[in-house]
Amino acid sequence: MRVHSKRALFFNLCGAGIVLFWLFMLAALVKKVEFGEETYASSHEYPQMTLDSPQREWKEIYLKDKKVGYAVNLIKPIDEGFFIQEELFLRLKLMGIANGVETFIQSHTDKQFRLTNFRFRMRSGVVSFNASGHIEDGDLVITTGSGTDKRAKRIPLDGNIPLMGAGLGYFFESKELNIGETFTLPIFDPSAMAHREATFRVVARESIRVNQTTYVAHRLEAELWGQRMSFWLDENGTTLKEEGFLGLTAVKSSAANAPRGLEDGGDADVDLYELAAITPDRPLPKPKRMNYLRVKLAGITESDLSPTDLNSTRQTFLDGVMEVTREALPSRPNDLSPIGTADEALRPFLQPAFNIESDEEEIISKAREITGEERRPLTNCRKLLDWVYHHLEKRPVASIPSAIGVLRTRVGDCNEHATLLTAFLRAMGIPARISSGLVYTRGKFFYHAWTEAYVGGWVTLDATMNQLPVDATHITLVQGNLEKQVEITGLVGKLNVEILEYRYD
Repeated sequence: MRVHSKRALFFNLCGAGIVLFWLFMLAALVKKVEFGEETYASSHEYPQMTLDSPQREWKEIYLKDKKVGYAVNLIKPIDEGFFIQEELFLRLKLMGIANGVETFIQSHTDKQFRLTNFRFRMRSGVVSFNASGHIEDGDLVITTGSGTDKRAKRIPLDGNIPLMGAGLGYFFESKELNIGETFTLPIFDPSAMAHREATFRVVARESIRVNQTTYVAHRLEAELWGQRMSFWLDENGTTLKEEGFLGLTAVKSSAANAPRGLEDGGDADVDLYELAAITPDRPLPKPKRMNYLRVKLAGITESDLSPTDLNSTRQTFLDGVMEVTREALPSRPNDLSPIGTADEALRPFLQPAFNIESDEEEIISKAREITGEERRPLTNCRKLLDWVYHHLEKRPVASIPSAIGVLRTRVGDCNEHATLLTAFLRAMGIPARISSGLVYTRGKFFYHAWTEAYVGGWVTLDATMNQLPVDATHITLVQGNLEKQVEITGLVGKLNVEILEYRYD
C-alpha cells in the first residue's frame, strides 16, 4: 500500500531527533537533583545512604508556561539497595498534531545509588520502544527488543558505575549546600540510552514562589548535553522548581494536581518543532532545486562538533561559515565490493547496529523483495528509497526508532525513514550511515535526519523528501546513530542562520 499525500509532504522533520533530545533533557529535569558540600569526582567511592521508608514525588511539566505533562517518581529501600520507579506522561503538539508520550523506568541500585539494573519503556501512539540493562563485569549491557528480536549492546564504563538521576536527590539530601561548590557525577539516562558525566554548581540563595508559597531556596545549575539547567531547593532539600532549555519547566506538585488538565489533551498549543526551528535572516526560494548554499552559522564553533562530521565532500565549515554543494553522482557508481570484502574503512557501515537491525531476516527479505534481481548499487539505492518514501505513513513520532519496528508499523517521520533505509541498504551490502542536522522548508531550518550510501563515493538520500542526492539546504551536523545525534542537543535553541549566497546551477 502506498501512503502519500500533499499533506504528507509537510511531515519532513525529525521526531526522534529534536523530540528525543527534548525528552533527554526532560528526563534529567524531572528527576530530583540536590547537591552537597563536597565535590565528588566520578571515580570516587560514594558513601552508603539510608532511607527508612518509601518516598514519592510529583511534578507538573510546562512548556512556555503551558502544561504539557506530569511525572511521578517512587523510591523505596530494599535489602541490597534501592528500587526506583519513574513515570512520565506528556501531551505534545508536533507539526500540528497532538501526541501522547509515556515513559516508564524501573531500576535497582546499590546502597550508594549506583545502577544495578533497569527496565525502560517508551510509547507514542502505535509506536513503542523497550529496553533493559544491567551491570556486568564493569560494563553496562543494554538489551532491546523481545523474543527472537533481542539485541544487546555493551557500553564500557571504565570503572565509573553511573548513578540513576532519580536517586541523586536522596544521595545529597543530608549535605549542607555551599555557594560556589561544583562536582561531577556519572549519570545514566535510559530515555537517552546514554552514559554521561554531568557537572553541577551551587550558584545562589534566593526567594522563589511556587504554588502560592514563597520559599528561600538554593539555586543550582547543571551542564548536561551542552545545555544549562537550573534547580531550586528548599531548606529541607526538596526540589521546588527546575528549568531547562526551550522554556521547559517542572514544578513540585501533588498526586491530585499533577495529572489535572491533561485528560482533555492539556494546554499543549505550542508546537515543539516550530519552537526549535531556526528562522534565517531571509527566505530561500525553491529550496528543493538548490545546488549550492553558503550560510553563516552563529552559535556553533568547530569545537562544538566533530570536524569530520562538519566537513565532507559536499560541505565545508570554517570560521562559522558553512558551504554546501549538492554532490554529483559518482562517475562509476557500481564499482562496489561485494558484502564482506569492502574496504576496511567501509565495514562499520555494513554492520548491524543498536537500532539498525540489518541482519534480521525480515529486513533482509524485504530489501531483496524490493530490489529483485537488480545488483547495481545505485539503482538499488533508488528502489529502496522509493519504497520507504511511498510505504511509510508520514506521522510525527516521539520514540526511539528501530528499523525492524518501523518496518512493522510503517509509521514515522524523518528518523524512522532514515533508520529503515539505512538498514535496507546495509542488508543489500551497500555501506550506509545516518546524517543529522538541518533542512530548510516552509521558511525555516528544522532539525532533520537522512541517509548516506557509498556507491563508489558517498551520496545522500532523503527518504522523507524523496531526494537522491539531497538539496543543498541539508546541512549535516553529525553522522551516526542515536548516541551521536545526542551531540546536537547542545545547539538546540542557540543556532542562528544568516543566508550569504545560494545558487541553482
